[in-house]
This record gives sequence, C-alpha cells and structure tokens, in this order.
Amino acid sequence: MSDQLGGDLTLDQHEALQEIVNIGMGLAGDSLARILNTFVELSIPRIRLVKAEDLPSAIVNLVSERAEVSAIRQAFFNHWRGEAVAIYDQHGCKDLADLMGYTSEMDNSTETELLLDVGNVLVGACLNGVSEQLNAELSFGAPSVLAQHVPIEELFEKQNFNWSHTLLLEVNFALENRQFKSHLLTMMSEESISTLQLDIDHFLEAL
Repeated sequence: MSDQLGGDLTLDQHEALQEIVNIGMGLAGDSLARILNTFVELSIPRIRLVKAEDLPSAIVNLVSERAEVSAIRQAFFNHWRGEAVAIYDQHGCKDLADLMGYTSEMDNSTETELLLDVGNVLVGACLNGVSEQLNAELSFGAPSVLAQHVPIEELFEKQNFNWSHTLLLEVNFALENRQFKSHLLTMMSEESISTLQLDIDHFLEAL
C-alpha cells in the first residue's frame, strides 16, 4: 500500500497488520469452533483505507453478498476507538441455531439472541487477539442489532459518520458443510489509525 494518502499504511505496516489480524482472527475462529463443535473456515484478512462516503459500496464489494443480511455492531474504545460489525448471511442462521442447540422455532427474538451471542464472541476474540499483540488495552460496549433482513446495499445507507475516512479491516468465517457465513468488519477513527501506526512501528522495532 502507498503511504501517500493521509492515514494510509506503509507497505511494512500493512503486511505486519495483516499478519497480526490473521492471528487474532485465528483465535476468534477457534473460539467459535469450540462453541459449535465444528470446523471453521477463515479468509485472508483484507485491509483498506476508505472515505466515509465510499464505505457502503466498499462493504458491498468486500462482502459480495446480494441476499438479505442481518448485522450486529459493537463499539470498542480506550487505546483505539472504533466499531466492529458482524454481518450474517440470512440463509445460514438456521444452521447456526441447529449447531448451538436451539430446538424451538426460529423467531425474531431467538435470532437476535443468537446473532448477538456469536457476534460478541467473534468481536471480542478477534480484537483482543490483535490488541494483545500490540500491548493495547481495549474495552467494549454491549453489542446491539444494526439491521435485520435487509439487502447488503442498504446496511449503511442511513448511517451518518463523524469521520472523513476509516481503516476498514475485513475477515470472514464460514462453517464446514454448512451455509453459515459471517463477515467481521472493523472500522477505526482517524486518530486511532495514527495510534495504530505507531503501535505497529513499535511492534516491528521489537522483532
């Protein structure tokens, strides 16, 4: 990646962050696999600097999902500040409920509980896995529902952002022999991007 755009990462920073996120994602995948007792397939992390007005289209391109989705959001703060969003393919919710032992009919309340529980696991494990490697302390807000049963194009359509650009991290999780798929997106404010760059530089210097 070029370091010409303000807030962007240098090539060394980008490569280091991708490896750090990869480790954090592995921890999240392992946590989910233990809960569900099934193999979790992981993608390669993708990292992009995105302008606020380009975020909806950037997410559509990353997720590449044209069916309806549901999503939960969870804020994180302290050393870095931002928001994580877990996006779920609607068709995989029944698979997830089955694996987690839900025997009753999948109504809206049950689905919400299920998505919040899984999102909390993914966000906490992944971001804690990243922050621990960079000696950064994070706190988390309670997860909440961002949207249910909406086209991916509409997910961020009505959101107002108080930043000009953000660092967008994307990883996705899928379950072996199941339809379930989840995309975990992490968005950081401009100030946090600068802090993260310093953290990565210190990490590289210590190698």
